[in-house]
Amino acid sequence: MSLYDDIGGAPAISLAVSVFYHRVAADESLARWFGDVDIDRLVAHQRAFLTVALGGPDVFTGRQMHAAHGGLGITDEAYDAVIEHLAYALLDVGLSHEQVTDVIAGIAPLRVEIVDEPAAADA
Repeated sequence: MSLYDDIGGAPAISLAVSVFYHRVAADESLARWFGDVDIDRLVAHQRAFLTVALGGPDVFTGRQMHAAHGGLGITDEAYDAVIEHLAYALLDVGLSHEQVTDVIAGIAPLRVEIVDEPAAADA
């Protein structure tokens, strides 16, 4: 059985994405990336992405990660903040800490596709 099935499938994914975007919308440090975005479209893509990431049916039809995020100037810090919000959203819908760790580890390779601006080196 997949994590998708373990947490309750589509209803749980919808709840997780709702919790996730409430957290992201409240995070002022992320406002520059989410202020002018079509949230309904983004929510639909995120639901599809999480469905696949958690082992559910492959319903994701969005662009490749680099194409969707390239040129947005996303920093390592912003990526980390979004991942933290995702982790808490997944915990809120009933995943265990171990399951959340597995999900986050599974999507970790996407960092290089999403981040445009690596953290500044210590000067």
